[in-house]
Amino acid sequence: MLWRASGAGSRNSGPKWRKSAVCLPPLTHLRDRLSERRPTMTRLSRMTPRERYLAVLRYESADRIPFQPGWPREKTLKRWHAEGLPEDVNWFEHLCKTIGIARPYGARPAPWPGPNVRMNPTFEEKVLEHRDGHYIVQDWMGNITEISDEYDYTYIRAAKDFVTRKWHKFPVETRADFEEMKKRYRPEDPDRYPEDFEARVRILRERDEVCAINIPGPFWQMREWCGFEPLCILFLDDPDFVREMVAFWSDFVSATLARVLEAGVLDAVHISEDMAYKEKSMISPAMAAEFLAPAWSRWASEARQAGVPIVDMDSDGYIENLIPVWIESGINVCDPVEVAAGNDLPNISARFGARMAYRQGVDKRCIAKGGAAIEDELRRLEPVVRAGGYIPGCDHGVPHDISWPDFVRYSRMLAEMTGWL
Repeated sequence: MLWRASGAGSRNSGPKWRKSAVCLPPLTHLRDRLSERRPTMTRLSRMTPRERYLAVLRYESADRIPFQPGWPREKTLKRWHAEGLPEDVNWFEHLCKTIGIARPYGARPAPWPGPNVRMNPTFEEKVLEHRDGHYIVQDWMGNITEISDEYDYTYIRAAKDFVTRKWHKFPVETRADFEEMKKRYRPEDPDRYPEDFEARVRILRERDEVCAINIPGPFWQMREWCGFEPLCILFLDDPDFVREMVAFWSDFVSATLARVLEAGVLDAVHISEDMAYKEKSMISPAMAAEFLAPAWSRWASEARQAGVPIVDMDSDGYIENLIPVWIESGINVCDPVEVAAGNDLPNISARFGARMAYRQGVDKRCIAKGGAAIEDELRRLEPVVRAGGYIPGCDHGVPHDISWPDFVRYSRMLAEMTGWL
């Protein structure tokens, strides 16, 4: 049996522990022990995907851990199709069938309730120039960027693949530019919510799946307006302008989310920031606390008042030094905990206890190596799985250097670790 956290306990005492019904067999020779586990799993197999997700991230007992191995990009799928994945199937359902686990979906899905917090109207998407194997384009956000002509500008609109860009110009360079930009963000815009919002809410009240929405955090949004380097300079040269932009974004998001929060159907609010890279954050934790935390705290407080249990921070890069700021701001889950950036999830989990939960965190480089590297990586993460508050998966999008056979092998071992096999 596995010891699993049950409830968060106090801030200082950490979680209260009791025996959990989840069994974690060794990653090898598992089939010899299935008969030991089957009665327990049958008895506790009635949790819905929503119940399971919330229980794990709140350090409570669950029948098993959600199976979320990772999500491939376009080029990855092209490779997998060449290696045996049929082209006319849903890759995830085929994976589950291949490794022999039940489809980990609920019978009653969770439709997206809104809102859309993107600018409206958007800028015209157009190719400005085609030269030397590159497109120079204006994207929907008003940025002038350069990409390889292997792609088109729809790759900027949606993260279909890993695409490197060169940035030439950004839409907000002055306060006057910002005043014009603000006109594209009106909370009362009728396009913010789907026309059938009330019908979706009625469906959501009977859902089996998690209902979550995603919002860009203030750092993410200012970077899209101003560009990364100009924004970093503004933090030093014109901090009042930064505060003005953060305050506007905080007000806009709060006003726009009010309707869906009032409906009481959300399980999670995901904040996207991507504010770190290898071994360092893009701004210091002190600056994050001063400039960004007021917006995070406000949104987290409003979410909790509406009964939303999960506020999740998504940031690539090295995040350990930012986690204390996130905890103080009311954020209780983070991802993807990239290993190559310097994150050591077992140490991070031990340091912060049940004050923070995690998703992903499996080193994508080890999956690509295959063989024993995969097993060693999952064994490295066993203490975090045993501690609770963790849904393991690939630590970002699944890149195309991971083969289909290795991904299947990794997924089978992950299914064993999380109680699906």
